[in-house]
Amino acid sequence: MTSELGEFLRSRRGEVRPDDVGLPAGRARRVPGLRREEVALLGGVSVDYYVRLEQGRERNPSAQVLDALAEALRLDDDARQHAFRLAGLAPRPVSARPEQASPHLRQLMDGWPDTPAVVLSRCYDVLARNRLATALYDVFTYSDNLLLNIFRDPAARAFYADWQHAAANTVAGFRLSTGSMPDDPRTAAIVEELHTSSPEFRRLWARNQARGKSAEVKTFAHRDVGAITVHMQTFDIREAPGQQLVVYHAEPGSPDAQALRLLGSIAATRQSFA
Repeated sequence: MTSELGEFLRSRRGEVRPDDVGLPAGRARRVPGLRREEVALLGGVSVDYYVRLEQGRERNPSAQVLDALAEALRLDDDARQHAFRLAGLAPRPVSARPEQASPHLRQLMDGWPDTPAVVLSRCYDVLARNRLATALYDVFTYSDNLLLNIFRDPAARAFYADWQHAAANTVAGFRLSTGSMPDDPRTAAIVEELHTSSPEFRRLWARNQARGKSAEVKTFAHRDVGAITVHMQTFDIREAPGQQLVVYHAEPGSPDAQALRLLGSIAATRQSFA
């Protein structure tokens, strides 16, 4: 029986080309990735040991062995952290209490009238958002969960200018965020629903990518104000490990900043007549 760690190592092995690690490609390869023997050689372990890791017959590698394999497979920091968690070498949550956003953080976010901001749980449930973020995401009606909305809400494909990129990044971020709690009921429910309902999710989930949110530029197509291009910044919330603060910022004086202000005005007008 395979393990999550074994499946992860196997999937990463399949995405590293021989020339990425200074090995000859040869002509007899049936798949583009590395062979098990090559990963074992690069990681300084026996072939038998590495095979047992992938097959799930060995589930407790040392930190030194996992570090060497991470180097051999060219894992970035996020993927390395995910591998360590799967091997039981990183702290796991000690409590399953429902997550809540700090009231003080909510007050801080409410003081940003021109900057959409949301707080996400480990499972990408939206725990808090300021008024402009509420207006930005009001196209979604399916759920308050970012991952479910990406794949299950009909509005998602029109809202994200590059839906494929947004979907791949969200799945990779979800896997990294929830890797420390694979038995969590909320995580299992989300994955089960999407496995059942979305072929795109199944394909992306099978890739085993684990990558956290990073600073990037996003473009949204909002039904009220049109295209908005913003810079996204993500911050870990230290007082609530696993939670993330996501902030969107438009270039000052740009048409995108004007679109956000217009969106805020529309939201305020609607609220006054509600």
